Amino acid sequence: MGSSLLCGRFDLDLGRPLIMGVVNVTPDSFSDGAEHFEAEAAIAHGRLLAEQGADILDIGGESTRPGAEPLSADDELRRVLPVIEGLLHIGIPLSVDTFKPQVMRAVLDAGADMINDICGFTRPGAIEAVADSNCGLCVMHMQGEPKTMQADPRYGDVVLEVRQFLLDRAHALRAAGVDKRRIVLDPGFGFGKTPQQNYLLLRKLADMDSEGHPWLIGVSRKSMIGHIIGRKPAERVHGSVAAALAAVARGARIIRVHDVAATSDALKVWSAVETGAYL
Repeated sequence: MGSSLLCGRFDLDLGRPLIMGVVNVTPDSFSDGAEHFEAEAAIAHGRLLAEQGADILDIGGESTRPGAEPLSADDELRRVLPVIEGLLHIGIPLSVDTFKPQVMRAVLDAGADMINDICGFTRPGAIEAVADSNCGLCVMHMQGEPKTMQADPRYGDVVLEVRQFLLDRAHALRAAGVDKRRIVLDPGFGFGKTPQQNYLLLRKLADMDSEGHPWLIGVSRKSMIGHIIGRKPAERVHGSVAAALAAVARGARIIRVHDVAATSDALKVWSAVETGAYL
């Protein structure tokens, strides 16, 4: 696959699967228990993930775990702006995980290369906040909102409905003048979906026509992994790597993960088998 992603200061080659490393700057993250909450610790963690093989860093200042309480834009910016400043010249793109247009504008002004929006750029002003930049855009599907999304998720056909939402949002961005090469799609695993719906989406990923938009997949340490293996988030590394490989085998081009070193090793071996590059 010879496609690329226009991502702020970078033009990313998607000829191989890329790893997006997660840098949480939140006191209540489900996956790492606020281990990297302070800015200096988050910056150090981001540098470590880059050394371990991350191709992109995804910085999040607001928890979007099920049941999470909303955060003000000012508080979110107080968390993420110092981290962007500290990692800006690390040599790989910086993504910011936010759905607030005010935050989008501020982080892009600060040098961020990508916006990862769990709301799929549906909020008023979101498209306008990003349309005139050259940043990469991750359009994600979510049913409901983080505080209540896992209460009772229901679909007629989860695969069809998720795909249609994502394509509708991609069309809206493109109608606003956004280059198609800036857009990636994320089915939103764990965001308003039962474990069964999550696994059906992952299994059917190769059959979901994305109209040429690359898939970005985030399953790392999520409850869908725990549902199968019965382990706490920090103990879901091996299950998460297995899910990441399953996603790549079905066409995913970017994998959003907490455990970069383990995922990088697995992808290298998978790639050697698939391509014969080791011969």
